Amino acid sequence: MNDGLPLPGAAAIENKAALLEQLVESIRRVDYVAAIASRPISPNRANPSSDYFDPIRAAVLKAQAGDFEEASWLVFLATHFGKANRTGWLLTKDVYGALGAAHNWTWPLVSTNPVAMSQWIAGNQAVLRSGGRKFGNHRKYESLDPAKSNSTGEVIESYVNWVMQHGSHMGLFSHALMESGGNQRIAFGTLYRSMGAVKRFGRTGKFDYLTMIAKVGVSTIVADSTYMAEATGPLKGARLLFGGTTTADLSAVVLEQKIQRLDSVLDVGMQVIEDALCNWQKSPGSFVKFRG
Repeated sequence: MNDGLPLPGAAAIENKAALLEQLVESIRRVDYVAAIASRPISPNRANPSSDYFDPIRAAVLKAQAGDFEEASWLVFLATHFGKANRTGWLLTKDVYGALGAAHNWTWPLVSTNPVAMSQWIAGNQAVLRSGGRKFGNHRKYESLDPAKSNSTGEVIESYVNWVMQHGSHMGLFSHALMESGGNQRIAFGTLYRSMGAVKRFGRTGKFDYLTMIAKVGVSTIVADSTYMAEATGPLKGARLLFGGTTTADLSAVVLEQKIQRLDSVLDVGMQVIEDALCNWQKSPGSFVKFRG
């Protein structure tokens, strides 16, 4: 780089080309939500009885209508369940839609009685585990079984408790911004740390949830860090880029500083760099498009 930041992992032309392609692909993924928000969205996208249900588009639709509480809840469900490679959002759709019951598991209902949703999931876990319903790749170790520790029901209850400490999602996000003096990056960090109260939401879950909250238009928070100390794939990618190998002796603190310097030049944001490094280290010499 012209500012003197060495990138030994990208010295080989094929590595540099693959990294650049991963950065472009990551920008496309991050910009995807803005792209769908710029076009008309069918109400069916928010209807779990419809085959066209999509929780992210539904969240955008709700946010555009000013229903930030339901939008945030949909983002949480999408993050927790993930999008399965073969069956897409089917599990999210059938949980949110209560398998076609008279009511959906909407935020007003769940926020006042999260235990009821936990009990419903426990009573319907056999159906929810059938018919190809799957958690997404990043969430493949989650469980609907209440007999197992930190099952989906417990995760939902812990999420509701986290949000309701401030009375609502908007109360939660507004409080973080107020405490940070309006600094969007500091507010992100505050929320990221406090979200440790939500069970089974590690670095990836917290990072994905909070960045999506911003992308759908619920809050103006901006990722302040890649949280490299808690990472696996992105950490290997950063060590490869700045140290030349995935096992380079570079601490997460040093890598974070280098990433901040890199972004001061690229100006693409922490989410793009985190995503690109994670995917690039899987195949540093040739571009491979990764999903899930």
